[in-house]
Parts: sequence; C-alpha cells; structure tokens
Amino acid sequence: MPLGRLMQGKPHAATPGVTIGAPRTYELFGDVCFVGRRNRAFTRLAALSGAREGDRVLDVGCGTGYLTRHMAARVGPAGTVTGVDPSPPVLAYARRRKQRPGSAPCTYQEGIAESLDLPDASFDTVVTSLMLHHLPEELRPAALREMLRVVRPGGRLLVVEFQPPKSRLARHLVHGGTAHAMAHNRVDLLDGMITDAGFEVGGHGEERPWLYYVQATRPGE
Repeated sequence: MPLGRLMQGKPHAATPGVTIGAPRTYELFGDVCFVGRRNRAFTRLAALSGAREGDRVLDVGCGTGYLTRHMAARVGPAGTVTGVDPSPPVLAYARRRKQRPGSAPCTYQEGIAESLDLPDASFDTVVTSLMLHHLPEELRPAALREMLRVVRPGGRLLVVEFQPPKSRLARHLVHGGTAHAMAHNRVDLLDGMITDAGFEVGGHGEERPWLYYVQATRPGE
C-alpha cells in the first residue's frame, strides 16, 4: 500500500478532500523527503510570504502545524497565527508542539478550506502549504476564493505545493510511495487559478527539492 494511503485519515463529513490521520508518520515522511533541509526551506517560505511583525496570519490546511509555527516565529509576539484543518488528530498533534521563544501565539481550529468559518478581511497574510492537492480539482478554486475573502485588501497570499520531480525514476518513486495526486500535481496551473480567484500574482518560484510557490496579494489597498 502506498505510504500516502497509510497517512490518510477518516473522511470528513463536510469535505470530499483527503485528510491526514497519522501525524507522526507524516512528520517523519516530511523530514526524510527534505533530507535535512526542511527547517531551512520553511523558514525561507515564511519570509517569502511577506508577513511582517505583528501580522494576523492564517494557515489553511495547516496539518501538523509545521509552517504555522514558522509563521509564528516570523510575526513575533505581537502577531497572531491561526491554523485550520479538517483532521482532529493532526490538530491535536499541532497543539502539543512547542513553539520557538518570541513567537506569536498559535491557535488551531477544525475547518475546511472551501468554506472557512472566519470573518471577511480578518487576516493580513494567508498561507497554505501542501494542501490544495488534497482537494478534488473542482474544489480548489473555491478554496482560493475563500482565502481571498478572509484576507484584507492589500493582504498577502502564499501558496506552496508539491512539485513532481522531472526524472522518470523519481516520478515513479513518488507515485509508488505517496499518491497519484502528488505524482501528477499540475503546479503549472496554480498561477492561473490564483489569478482567477481574484488575487494579483506577484511572483513564483521553486524551493528545492520538492516545492513550488506562488506569491500574491488581494487588490484594493
């Protein structure tokens, strides 16, 4: 059985998206995949988000809270960081994790990306990492529109997704070890989807070895 199947959680009644049910396995898999570069990669991604000290940050599909905690360190004690995920096991795991000294407080709540139970324009920065491929393709635009709704005019968005490797052998290993959605993830469509949701894309790039990111802002400020 592919490792991705082993990490899947129970279906959530409110979404057809895939959830994570084995947070420790997921964390181990993440550490192994990044071959010692995971902390450095996510520190850089937190910086690429454009979040500033004191910002209100939302992490959509926060999972085990790995990026959430990096964002908390980024915005400092004057900021706030909220993580939303549909999986109770990963939220429980995230709440138990220690934060770096001087970080913003992190709060976690159960919820789904395509229907966020949060007020309009209530965040300065919204981030999401390795989440969109867990949703059926037809729901991804709705999730991005929800991110637009909850970020303030002039606020920032960072979307990070898994970028399938280019070599045939590496693609075969990813497909066998994780899931079809990751092995065939169309990151080339992200910029267009984010623009269609109403954001202005400001940049994109790669964070090696596996990640593609898009930076965007909500117009209006």
